Amino acid sequence: MKLDRILLKLSGEALAGDAHHGFSEDEVKRVAGEVKKVFDKGIQIGIVIGGGNFWRGRSSNDMDRVKADQIGMLATVMNCIYAADCFRREGMKCRIMTPYAIGDVSEIYVRDKAIEAMENGEIVFFAGGTGHPYFSTDMAAVLRAVETKCDAILSAKAIDGVYDSDPKLNPNAKKYDEMKMSDIVDQKLGVIDLASAVLAMENKLPMLLFGLNEENSIMKAVSGEKIGTIVTAD
Repeated sequence: MKLDRILLKLSGEALAGDAHHGFSEDEVKRVAGEVKKVFDKGIQIGIVIGGGNFWRGRSSNDMDRVKADQIGMLATVMNCIYAADCFRREGMKCRIMTPYAIGDVSEIYVRDKAIEAMENGEIVFFAGGTGHPYFSTDMAAVLRAVETKCDAILSAKAIDGVYDSDPKLNPNAKKYDEMKMSDIVDQKLGVIDLASAVLAMENKLPMLLFGLNEENSIMKAVSGEKIGTIVTAD
């Protein structure tokens, strides 16, 4: 599959490195270097970053869900500010868009402006989730990818693909090289949240889930090398 425009979904936890919290400057620099190789190939890039290295709202059962999700959305903004700064130092033009105003930190997301920016050689960070509670950054990634007509979502995680069980708990867990989005929906596999999978399936948007920690994994994913798990849109 030829990729002219991609949505790169980065795990917040993966950017934290071995500390599992906050930022690992070395790790973010490494990711920026990998993205630069893709950027230099002329591929247009939009990026969504999770917020799990700072906050996981769904794990907080003692506070209002709406407020917890709002904190999570702000965590993704912090991640995008930091990552965009690292990317700029690697020579890439970046802009941060959010679905709500945050002073001069970002600009309001406008679909046509986002597409124009990518066409003009800028990396667009889609921060702040969808702007609404009860929606994950998986949904933000799929929604923005569909809106901006991306060819695929490349989802870089701390784990190197989709397994039939948790490989941390089961040493015999089987990794899938390829599966259908409908399998994720029908079997409720939890690889991405169900609503996001349905939206991707309805809009024929393929996805590749792979490990961020593997050397040159992003370039390998873009180049079509065998890596991670391909999730077809049917």
